[in-house]
Amino acid sequence: MKLNANVALTLVLLTLMFGAGLVSAAWGFALGRQALRGITQPDVRPTSKLVGRDKNKPLRREEVMILKEEDILKRVKGRIEGKDKAEDAPAKKDRNKALSDGASSDSGSKTAIAQPGFPVVGRDQDVSLEVDTVQKQGGSLLLNVKMRNEGKQNVRFLYSFLNITDQRGRALSATAEGLPEELPPASGPFSGTVSVPMSLLDGADKLSMTLTDYPEQKLQLKLSSIPITR
Repeated sequence: MKLNANVALTLVLLTLMFGAGLVSAAWGFALGRQALRGITQPDVRPTSKLVGRDKNKPLRREEVMILKEEDILKRVKGRIEGKDKAEDAPAKKDRNKALSDGASSDSGSKTAIAQPGFPVVGRDQDVSLEVDTVQKQGGSLLLNVKMRNEGKQNVRFLYSFLNITDQRGRALSATAEGLPEELPPASGPFSGTVSVPMSLLDGADKLSMTLTDYPEQKLQLKLSSIPITR
């Protein structure tokens, strides 16, 4: 009798669970249907618009307008020509700016060359050495020099023989850059620089420079009273 009661209780529980499942499913279906009410699948058929269209109403011109090949070519040509003109304008502007900048730089270089007291020239026989400008760059004083050989013989130089002193006779270390080791006959000018550390120029107002050829040492190029610009 006890076993039958357990079986009956189990059957009742299973029945209640099954009924609760059915109620939950029905309730969920009803909620989903209500939520999707009014939502339809979009019509993507290309001819759907033509089906409901009034046959007596003509199509809009924009929908059936076809351009001629000549018109297309004219439009493309016009756009290309317009683009070329638009690109030419900034190009001309850049060229004019470059020319003006070049003119400005030329005038600036002429101003830099026209320093008072320059050029300072030293000459022996047919060879000359001159200092055109002096300027400060970083921690050095740069002497812009030019060399010419108007003679008929090659002239060689060893710039370790270059000697620079101030107005009190103090010897100063210097470095030559860009100057040729050999001057061919009837040649020049050859440009270069001679740099002197600014730390060695304390109290100096003027410089002197001497240079001789190598190995003969027949030439004595001397420059004196080179102004120092600070």
